[in-house]
Amino acid sequence: VQLVESGGGLVQAGGSLRLSCTASGTVFSVFNMRWFRQAPGKQREWVATIYEYPETKYAGSVEGRFTISRDDAKNTVYLQMNSLKPEDTGVYFCNMVRIDLEYWGDGTLVTVSS
Repeated sequence: VQLVESGGGLVQAGGSLRLSCTASGTVFSVFNMRWFRQAPGKQREWVATIYEYPETKYAGSVEGRFTISRDDAKNTVYLQMNSLKPEDTGVYFCNMVRIDLEYWGDGTLVTVSS
């Protein structure tokens, strides 16, 4: 199983980015998909989840600004990030999980300048 993230980059505060994560090597549609992020010097934290059915949940720090979505036909999960803040800076990781199976991508760097 391979997860490949893309879409990171440098953006000014208030701007937007859309991250993508494409999976291969498994049946994508049965997995719950999640985004995590890790800021420099900090622990990795959960950002958002989209379930297979597909309910969504968000961390309080991104609620109302970020939107997670999925396209099962493309084996891809997205994270639309609006109104970005400097504190959103970090490496964003894609994660897929189902029961006792869990896979991670290598991450994509998002830098928000003030």
